[in-house]
Amino acid sequence: MHTDHYAPTTTLPGLLQRGRGQGALIAAEDRASVADLVYGCIRWEWRWDSLVDDRHLYLARLIRDLDLPLAPVVEFLSGDEDTRYRATRVLELLALAGSEEAREALPESAPEEDGPTTRHPVEDPYPDRDSASLLALLRDPAAPEGAKATALHALSLRPPEPALIPLVPRLGAADGTRQVPYLGRAVARLAGQAVPAARQWAASEQDWLSWLGLGVLAAHGDESDVPALVAELERHWVDRTWCGPDTLARGLARFGSKAADAVSLLRRFWLSTPHSYERPVYLEALAAMGAAGTAEAYTESLWDCEVRARLLGVGHAPDRPEVRTRLAYLRDDPMEAPEVREAAAVRLAGLVQS
Repeated sequence: MHTDHYAPTTTLPGLLQRGRGQGALIAAEDRASVADLVYGCIRWEWRWDSLVDDRHLYLARLIRDLDLPLAPVVEFLSGDEDTRYRATRVLELLALAGSEEAREALPESAPEEDGPTTRHPVEDPYPDRDSASLLALLRDPAAPEGAKATALHALSLRPPEPALIPLVPRLGAADGTRQVPYLGRAVARLAGQAVPAARQWAASEQDWLSWLGLGVLAAHGDESDVPALVAELERHWVDRTWCGPDTLARGLARFGSKAADAVSLLRRFWLSTPHSYERPVYLEALAAMGAAGTAEAYTESLWDCEVRARLLGVGHAPDRPEVRTRLAYLRDDPMEAPEVREAAAVRLAGLVQS
């Protein structure tokens, strides 16, 4: 894992590690020196969260569009399990795009994308107990954490229970480092009812309680809560905490230009985060605040590694010749996600008719 020492965002390695659109654009101008960087992004894991951050299509496009040899990628199939998986995913996409070399190199039992799963309704774990008895359990300091977690799970599936609010500060785990499981879900059911208490939680020295309170304020607070949200966003930046600032960004976006004090921080997160899954949220927040430079960010997003980012670019990039060319590229690329291809076709048709 190389997720703790990313190259600077001002460098091509740093841009490619983060899956930024600007990296793909620069790489196209310097094909001779980029091969080892692209192969390195397949050989090593640079995603902050491999469960949600995307890179495979981004890397497959670099290899195809820059006409890079496939031999190094094929060699990775003999590496460790994680490296083999990344190489296989890239080769699968290239095969989908028509590469016979990639198709022939794929192992017979290549991993496939997870198919749709049947979701079963979540059932109340305590169907025979009323909410009053569950609240009594939560008040009992001797009750084990597992029982409290189950009670909170049940409450999270029921109508909001305001009597939970005063119990929240006492529902931390025994070691004080986290909340009891399902507490956040149960509190979320309360929506705006929890805001007054959340302002007190947000000021707590217990990190888990402070974050819970800030989450409530981000979702349901009012303009008076903006300074606290901006201050927390700044703490995340100073600490280089890449998971979670999107919660703050969504909350600040609700206030539009009234949260303009966050623009500089949000722009820094958009430029620098290795957690590419959160990048579209920062762009949406910047746009909601009327920040300068969003037109260029939307345009760059047409080359981004994340589907949601490309969809933002498709929907909002300004009408320019290079944008139309890219829209046609996305529309016609068999490797592209179906929703992006469809959106690009619709946008391009609208631009041509206008």
